[in-house]
Amino acid sequence: MNSSKSPGLAGFGILKNTTCHTEKKISVFFSIIFMTVGILSNSLAIAILMKAYQRFRQKSKASFLLLASGLVITDLFGHLINGAIAVFVYASDKDWIRFNQSNILCSVFGICMVFFGLCPLFLGSVMAVERCIGVTKPIFHSTKMTSKHVKMMLTMVCVFAVLIALLPILRFRAYQIQASRTWCFYKTEHVEDWEDRFYLLLFSCLGLLALAISFLCNAVTGITLLRVKFKSQQRQGRSHHFEMIIQLLAIMCVSCICWSPFLVTMARIGINENHSKDTCETILFALRMATWNQILDPWVYILLRKAVLKNLYKITRGCCGMHIINLHMWELSSIKNSLKVAAISESPVSSKQINLQPLSTTGQ
Repeated sequence: MNSSKSPGLAGFGILKNTTCHTEKKISVFFSIIFMTVGILSNSLAIAILMKAYQRFRQKSKASFLLLASGLVITDLFGHLINGAIAVFVYASDKDWIRFNQSNILCSVFGICMVFFGLCPLFLGSVMAVERCIGVTKPIFHSTKMTSKHVKMMLTMVCVFAVLIALLPILRFRAYQIQASRTWCFYKTEHVEDWEDRFYLLLFSCLGLLALAISFLCNAVTGITLLRVKFKSQQRQGRSHHFEMIIQLLAIMCVSCICWSPFLVTMARIGINENHSKDTCETILFALRMATWNQILDPWVYILLRKAVLKNLYKITRGCCGMHIINLHMWELSSIKNSLKVAAISESPVSSKQINLQPLSTTGQ
């Protein structure tokens, strides 16, 4: 079928000479597993967040809970919508010509892929900036980072991601069915037009920029927490610092490992004017790795808490037979106590008295 005869079938040109073949049973199995695990993990994270928000309503923690809620809700809807469309495509034997005559489904699929790809990255960088401000500038954070401001930031992030996703549609440039015939995205085959390269580079640059901001802010936060830990001789604060550093390292590692292959691949395709050397299998593998980031997000941000770390510590100590750190006292409100320790360490009066008397707020 020649796509030039029907404008509505512009995305079907790739179906003529496809070089990527995926086994149906394995592909359907992976899609269902990814969707199910993602929905379950994000639903559990939302339940934990709602319970935590009811228990802890401190201003210092409200911003974190709102941003984390926006992240897991975005991941949940991403798995629901993208997963449902992918399973439908597999169940229909990837016969796009039969069920996508007007190219509407491919456009919706492409918009969702871009939106639910960029929005979690943006939210992750915003959370990293929020944590960095909360640890390094606790007074500014407590006065300026209100729930109203956080909700405004969430809205702005979502609107910006929607605009990026709708940009090809507004420019009358349809999303393309990819070589595997299982998903839709920007044009990645025989990219010659500057506008097609621009969309790929824009997506990649925004994603890599979000990762870089997250990495930088998390590094600053981790260094600040280590400095506070070594300055303060209070034993009660060690478990909190250990918990936060583990979370920061996990966030940076998971985001970079999962998203870097897909973002770098898209950037390489956009830069290369000729036919890209990246095969369909390589792109599909990078896409599945990026999908794992949305599955692991709730486990990193929400479920990797003091209780899990304490149990892991006990198991490790039991296996190794070594007593490394005494973790009998775990603070109930880690973020609140972190802000208090950081504020006291930066205060000139408190820094002189920090070795003379213990913190009165420790253990509350």
